Amino acid sequence: MVDICGNEDDFATHGLRAYNHVFQDIVRPVRSGALRAQPGPEGKVTVLVGGGSGHYPTFCGFVGPGFADAVVMGGIFASPSIQAVANIGRLAHRGGGIVMGFGNYAGDNLNFGIAAERLRAEGIDTRIVVTTDDVASAPAETPERRRGVAGDIIVFKIMGASADAGYDIDAVEAVSRKANAQTRSFGIAFDGCALPGVPEKIFTIPEGRMALGLGIHGEPGIEERILAAPEEIAAELYARVMAEKPPEARRLAVLLNGAGATTTEELFVLWNELEALFERDGLTLIAPLLGSYATSLDMYGCSLTITWLDDELERFWRAPVTSPALCRHEVTGDWVAASRQAIAELPVHYEAASSTAGKSAGACVARAMACLAKTMQDEEAMLGRIDAIAGDGDHGQGMARGARAASRAAKAASEAGAGARTVMEAAADAWGDRAGGTSGALWGEALFAFSTVLDDSSAFDRSRLVQGVIRGGQRIMAIGKAEIGDKTMVDALAPFIATLEEQSLAGHGLAQSWSRAVDEAHRGAEATKNFAARKGRAKTHGDHSKGYPDPGALSFALAMQVLTPLVQELS
Repeated sequence: MVDICGNEDDFATHGLRAYNHVFQDIVRPVRSGALRAQPGPEGKVTVLVGGGSGHYPTFCGFVGPGFADAVVMGGIFASPSIQAVANIGRLAHRGGGIVMGFGNYAGDNLNFGIAAERLRAEGIDTRIVVTTDDVASAPAETPERRRGVAGDIIVFKIMGASADAGYDIDAVEAVSRKANAQTRSFGIAFDGCALPGVPEKIFTIPEGRMALGLGIHGEPGIEERILAAPEEIAAELYARVMAEKPPEARRLAVLLNGAGATTTEELFVLWNELEALFERDGLTLIAPLLGSYATSLDMYGCSLTITWLDDELERFWRAPVTSPALCRHEVTGDWVAASRQAIAELPVHYEAASSTAGKSAGACVARAMACLAKTMQDEEAMLGRIDAIAGDGDHGQGMARGARAASRAAKAASEAGAGARTVMEAAADAWGDRAGGTSGALWGEALFAFSTVLDDSSAFDRSRLVQGVIRGGQRIMAIGKAEIGDKTMVDALAPFIATLEEQSLAGHGLAQSWSRAVDEAHRGAEATKNFAARKGRAKTHGDHSKGYPDPGALSFALAMQVLTPLVQELS
């Protein structure tokens, strides 16, 4: 782990100090914690939550209207002290008693428990609610042995909202315990975490595997499996949590949580798979959350938390909240599954070709796009590796995405009976739209320029092919403004077009002309090893890009090569 920790002994305290300063509109600092900047009314039940550092936004991020009144923090993965808990409890107390919320861990149970005894001895009614949502940590028969993980967010949110709604301490304790009893979580880790200042991770997971049942303090999982696809990961999370679903439960609060190093975009991918499972089972989601809410420093993993809601729990889950971790108005309405949401798009209609020759030409274009799609998929990893040397590593993905989209669109147009021009236009738009980036725009525009020499009634012949390739190449050079020697696609494209045109004018056969042009494209791509990039993202890396071919030039040469058999059919 490469971290910004300064003196690791002060990591937690310095982080807490900065937190209090940054969010001073919501919180005010106290030693080892924070209070609401605007305390609740006199007589209100105080909600005090806390635990170890290293889990942000758990627990600091929970302070504010609609959530907790105060938080007390310990060191990295360590319980706060008895003295800190008791002191912050005294400072936060508004006269209605205190409900403490924390995860089920030995240190927290001990320190919060003793602090609660001291507060009671001083005449402050103090209750304890311990979260026990992790299904991986103990069997269903002994829920009291389970540890608290990401379920803290939902349980403490309901706890805080009930206190702000004016519930007395008995009612706040009761609704909080009910929320905990109705909450389940399960997590999966793909890599362990490292403590600040320590280079080695607490535990490691072999490459290509994942650990099921991770703990929030960097504990390894209960078992390992081969790394699965998103739909399989979603199914595993879902099955583990839903195994304890009450028969009558139909309305759910759901949290898809990142463990620290997991990106939000990855969680979105996983959510798509999870949402389909909820919809399949006829379940209604209420204000779902997605993001990193209960982390373990830089652990790479995720967890799924579900709370089965009744009317009371749902009311407080929907209630407005303002805190560093969660800020939203009162939530109204139910979530609509993505599959039931109408997406506004123009209808696609492909006019059928007026002749058999036109339909055959359209099918030829579709076969060409299918060949390109297969090649770009096969070469995706290699092109990505080369692009990563002096670029952003996405060229392989972009080419594969664009070619797949073009192939799908071309196939749909061809199957509708469209001719060559319509099929090529469909492929062009799909490539540019799906691939995105520079390569997507260049290939999309090149294919569209190619389509302008075609029609929907004629056969595909040598003349149209050569004219189309030339026109497509001219379009790339016009919009890309690159020249030979800039280390771009043009280094392969320009010699390819020049050779094809020269060979054609000399009267050579199409197959021979194309083959020689492909050879020149490969020579041009190979020559880019000697250049420093002068265009694109790689230009900022100077000579660092030398010694490696330009991925755009190489992908162009590969694309022209794979089309050779189809060109031979036209000879």
